[in-house]
Amino acid sequence: MSYDSVFKPGLFAGQTILITGGGSGIGRCTAHELAHLGAHVVLVGRKQEKLEQTSAEIREDGGSVGYQVCDIREEEAVKAMVAAVLAERGVIHHLVNNAGGQYPAPLASINQKGFETVVRTNLVGGFLVAREVFNQSMSRTGGGIVNMLADMWGGMPGMGHSGAARAGMENFTKTAAYEWGHAGVRVNAVAPGWIASSGMDTYPESMKNMIRNLKDHVPLQRIGSESEVAAAIVFLLTPGASFISGNTIRIDGAASQGSRAWTLGKARNSEPYNGFHRACVPDVLKDQE
Repeated sequence: MSYDSVFKPGLFAGQTILITGGGSGIGRCTAHELAHLGAHVVLVGRKQEKLEQTSAEIREDGGSVGYQVCDIREEEAVKAMVAAVLAERGVIHHLVNNAGGQYPAPLASINQKGFETVVRTNLVGGFLVAREVFNQSMSRTGGGIVNMLADMWGGMPGMGHSGAARAGMENFTKTAAYEWGHAGVRVNAVAPGWIASSGMDTYPESMKNMIRNLKDHVPLQRIGSESEVAAAIVFLLTPGASFISGNTIRIDGAASQGSRAWTLGKARNSEPYNGFHRACVPDVLKDQE
């Protein structure tokens, strides 16, 4: 089997695409799709084991892949990582700024270190990677950048540190699109809602019931697939999106719209798109299959 992409074969042939957080979850899925479409993907992450595993999958499927172990929160490490990729590949055509992480906690119990760690991961790290890719490559060649956000428009109770960082990344996306547009660099973002991804299994036991009931709060009455996020990311990198910059696509089944005063109707006519042949159902959702 191979990735069942909605995009034409060979769309990214000859292109090098950097994907942070590429060893798991949405980053892994996106890497598989882009490699299937002909790109040489470079996976970036802190854990070598995950990068090696996803790289092996992509090679087994016939794709071209490399990886760099890097903590994107460290400025000098990011500079060196981008330089290493360019030394090998010559140019970075696109960047998928996917890496991130957070933990559930009410604001009153988050200490300074915890808040700063999440902001450094979800905002500062993304800025550092984008800046270095621009300064070292895209300022000369142009390219596309897609940043990762979350559904934070109504606040993120229980994850205020992540919400603050993601809101900052949305503003960074708009600013970078404006400042870097002259070089032919387009900067956009995607904001996934509730997606069936491996990250769901990292949350504590106390949250499992809530996770299983998330679909009841989505107008489409289901949660999304990794493929549905990857497809939006890929679209924003295609020539068809060449006049789209400074925008955010919400991938949340309309969950971020309306209010709870409106009663959702009974689900019908909405089937998930899942083109990822190696997708894994999170353990917390397996009893719903």
